[in-house]
Amino acid sequence: MKGKLLIFSAPSGAGKSTIVQHLMKLKLGLAFSISATSRIPREGEQDGREYHFITPEEFRRKIKEEAFIEWEEVYPEQYYGTLYSEVERIWKQGDHAIFDIDVVGGMNLKKKFGDMACAIFIQPPSHEVLEQRLRSRGTDDEASLQKRLGKALTEIEYASRFDHIIVNDSLETALAEAEKIAKNFLAR
Repeated sequence: MKGKLLIFSAPSGAGKSTIVQHLMKLKLGLAFSISATSRIPREGEQDGREYHFITPEEFRRKIKEEAFIEWEEVYPEQYYGTLYSEVERIWKQGDHAIFDIDVVGGMNLKKKFGDMACAIFIQPPSHEVLEQRLRSRGTDDEASLQKRLGKALTEIEYASRFDHIIVNDSLETALAEAEKIAKNFLAR
């Protein structure tokens, strides 16, 4: 029997990773789906933990082989995608897949899996709060930060296409809401 997919998408800095990590600690039968990317690992990242890091050439080869459920070229030569083998691995171990994925990828997964997937959009309380969160991370230079903020405006336009929207203005409330949604979806 196949498992279900719990998809979390949001602009960078909205808090989706924090929410996904919280849900992973609960006994819900969830396993994290590790995306593939052609970007270079950041300091402290390990292949097979944060991402499956592959070269742009290998990524394009896997696209031709139809190894991806979904993929996209987010920035020039920077690909992200979900391998069929990753979801099969999770289902084979008897778990449901949980995703921390960009908005377009999340919509593609929902479209492909329909009622077997629950797509949740994590929305920042405002553009100003999002900018403040991204700046406090200290991981981006100004040009990169502006690119993320510009992309966030586009991503927020997708919110209404998701099954649920959680506004992350209070982390405690957002975690409780995500937990309730996940438990209800997985119980069906």
